[in-house]
Amino acid sequence: MIQALTLLGALGMFLYGMNLMSGGLQKAAGSKLRNFLASMTSNPFKGVMTGLGITTVIQSSSATTVMTVGFVNAGLLTLSQAVGVIMGANIGTTITAWLVSLLGFKADISLFAVPLMAVGFILSLSKSDRRRHISELIVGFSLLFLGLSLMKSSVPDLRQTPEVLSFIQNWTSFGFGSVLIFLLFGTVLTLVLQSSSATMALTLIMVNMGWIPFEMGAAMVLGENIGTTITANIAAAVGNANARRAAFAHTLFNLFGVCWALILYRPFLMLIGAIIASMGLPNPMEISHSADMDITAEEGIATLYGVSMLHTLFNIFNTVILVWFVPVIVKIATTLIKDKKAADEDVVKLKFINAGPISTAELAVGEARNEVIHFAEISRREVGFIRSAISAEGKEFDAMRSRLVKYEEISDRIEYEIATFLNALPEDSISEETRTEVKRMYKIIGELESLGDSGEAISRILTRRNSHKRTFTAEQIEKLGTLLTAIERAYDVMIDNLKAQKFDEIGLRLATDCEIEINEIRNNIREEEIMLIEQDGANYPSSVYYLDTVSELERMGDFIINISQALTK
Repeated sequence: MIQALTLLGALGMFLYGMNLMSGGLQKAAGSKLRNFLASMTSNPFKGVMTGLGITTVIQSSSATTVMTVGFVNAGLLTLSQAVGVIMGANIGTTITAWLVSLLGFKADISLFAVPLMAVGFILSLSKSDRRRHISELIVGFSLLFLGLSLMKSSVPDLRQTPEVLSFIQNWTSFGFGSVLIFLLFGTVLTLVLQSSSATMALTLIMVNMGWIPFEMGAAMVLGENIGTTITANIAAAVGNANARRAAFAHTLFNLFGVCWALILYRPFLMLIGAIIASMGLPNPMEISHSADMDITAEEGIATLYGVSMLHTLFNIFNTVILVWFVPVIVKIATTLIKDKKAADEDVVKLKFINAGPISTAELAVGEARNEVIHFAEISRREVGFIRSAISAEGKEFDAMRSRLVKYEEISDRIEYEIATFLNALPEDSISEETRTEVKRMYKIIGELESLGDSGEAISRILTRRNSHKRTFTAEQIEKLGTLLTAIERAYDVMIDNLKAQKFDEIGLRLATDCEIEINEIRNNIREEEIMLIEQDGANYPSSVYYLDTVSELERMGDFIINISQALTK
């Protein structure tokens, strides 16, 4: 029992170390990683290299894949670009197996892990965010290999308990059926652990210690490639259609690979065996396993390299075959997963930040940024409703008023949901640059919510005007239209500023010019109307509603310029 609990604890240490190392790398890279992913995917081949590079750095294909699904959901990547990135991520994740094979078994790297943790602790005391993130990377790396060392030492000793090997060897005596059994075992184990790297580590331990032959270890590797697709599908389950398509394409890609690998199973393994033999090591296909015969250290290394080589070549061959068929994969995914069309244009939902759990806080900020832009575009619709409500009467006015009230409620809900998403980002998991961006987004969504309040406030002013049977003159409606046109221009400049990756002085100057124009129009309207009131006091009640509307529209201009100014802070 103690041995089993130690094995589970060691596995937990390995997984925690992997997550800590991956998180530290991502935070150290910060927004550069997001920008790299979004910019280096112009064709499937670049996408493959991008996915390979990022996964090699962060050592987690699941994180890269979930991040890619989120970016598709957020509109940062097209479906075709995402498929290429996912293919590259599958190759990148094989680096973990080689790290474990080369460092975790051939040399006892756990001897250096504890001193490395001391270095990590010293760096964690630094005031520099970057050094603290690097400390997480070092501590995570140390914990990963300490966990691996503990896993190796806590598995049963076959010389003392040979019945363990006998039990497992019962699974290896069914010919090709055994291959399918271990394939299923690898799939289920990856589903349970939610980490193909952890399952790969366990597989390497089993083949290195002679628990299972090379052929069964290879079958487990194929199963891991199926099990790892589940993570992305879980993340995409509540995403939009393109997010679900990206996750489905990942599943399709890996299932196709497993199918051809099973059809060519023996020739494929013989190729791997020949490559390992050419390195001066025993052919893993020829190493015998029995309860009364231990495999030598050299044979253990040969099987380790054999499993790692199979993992790498499987994903490389699969990518080389399918990278030419990315448009076909996209077409299949698009055909099988349909778009859901909203019956009502006023049913407004979050568009980008609903792709499931946050895989990495640093990379999730891109989704929030796009949702803020989406919020601004939704808010702009109110200007059209206000324009219609000003001159509408009867049922037409009631419809416009209902829309303005509804959009005020929509803006409240979107602000709340974006803020909730931002609150879920742990401050200690994001860089200083990203923390500043998050604070900026809080300010922006607050101003956008205030714009929704202004639309509803104008609807109340117009309702009071109608209840007192007052109307605006044609000239007043024309002047309000001029003011609304200026507000629309201000909206457009503000949205362009939000979309800009790097805000500059030109954007701020354009926004300021729009604000000055709105204020000048407001001042001219007010002066002209006051003069008319002095000449004809009989129109005073209508003028009050008119000037109240002008004041509320000018307030909208203030909220809009506040958003552009917030981008510079």
